Amino acid sequence: MHPLFSHPLHLFWRMRRGMTLGVRAMVLDEGGRVFLVRHTYTPGWHFPGGGVEPGETAIDAMARELREEAGIELAGEPELHGFFFNGGVSQRDHVVAYRVTAFEVTSAKRPALEIAEAGFFPVASPPEEATPGTLRRLEELSGGRPISATW
Repeated sequence: MHPLFSHPLHLFWRMRRGMTLGVRAMVLDEGGRVFLVRHTYTPGWHFPGGGVEPGETAIDAMARELREEAGIELAGEPELHGFFFNGGVSQRDHVVAYRVTAFEVTSAKRPALEIAEAGFFPVASPPEEATPGTLRRLEELSGGRPISATW
């Protein structure tokens, strides 16, 4: 779908649904880098992730989003980082964030309909356009900030 149409549909969907649950994967490699994506339909750099579908567990949704957005497969159990209220999206949105250290990159991520760019970045120096929620989670990962209840 063309970004011109997907953004209004995304906004409509967010306003019409009940409580929403999303997942984010904080994928950390052995070199201390984190995997981030830049979407075509919203500004900034984010952790890969998306919505949990009906009948899907949060971990299954996170694994699916990692495959789709990053070309990454889980190679072990992810660690729950936190459960967050995301009031910047809506008063009904929540995000489950997982820390992923056991993984395999199965394919290089190329620009596509949903993902404009993707790659690994040093935790201490993410891209300038990283979103505030992404920056807060990175500070938590590095021990510079306690885990909060809000995204």
